[in-house]
Amino acid sequence: MFTKYGYTTIGIAAILSFLLIVLSIFINNTGIKIALIVLSVILISFTLYFFRDPERTPPNRDDIIVAPADGRILFVKEVVDDKFVGGRANQISIFMSPLNVHVNRIPIDGKVDYLEYIEGRYIAAFEDKASELNERMETGITSKHGKILFTQVAGFIARRIVNQLKLGEEVKMGERFGMIKFGSRVDVIAPLNWKPVVKKDDKVAAGESILFELEK
Repeated sequence: MFTKYGYTTIGIAAILSFLLIVLSIFINNTGIKIALIVLSVILISFTLYFFRDPERTPPNRDDIIVAPADGRILFVKEVVDDKFVGGRANQISIFMSPLNVHVNRIPIDGKVDYLEYIEGRYIAAFEDKASELNERMETGITSKHGKILFTQVAGFIARRIVNQLKLGEEVKMGERFGMIKFGSRVDVIAPLNWKPVVKKDDKVAAGESILFELEK
């Protein structure tokens, strides 16, 4: 299954691959002919692989926050957020390499009460300051247990953030809502009563892996 967010890119890659194959037909040099065919196969194969969108089943619990993105845990740290959460909070950052699934999913049930797009730079997404300096899309959800903020952060390669959420929209854990194309990062910020259950370098899957559990 491929994500709808990649249909245009997949179409462009398919056309380019087709043109490369057609071009190879009219070239007599065997080495160049093979190179063009190999290039066309690599182009369409990588594009299809990048925009894959496997099904995910979120845990049947309402006292957790799941990963909004596939990838590797970069940071687990305490921060202060005055934009939406309102005070001291825990932040977990997930780095997505170009080989990860890039479809983003809702981390918790609730209502979308905050959306803000911020233009910025394109430093490497694994740098700590990327969440403050890079182009990003911030989304705040009010759940039955309080406010949660998550941010899609564009990276050095990624220059296209997709977020189809609307203010006031009711959302469910595990639902698809967008993606960041070609490598990037997602930060999740939750109040201190949400305890991180992952650590640096852990691998997580969007919509399934638990990041936080509500403190009893």
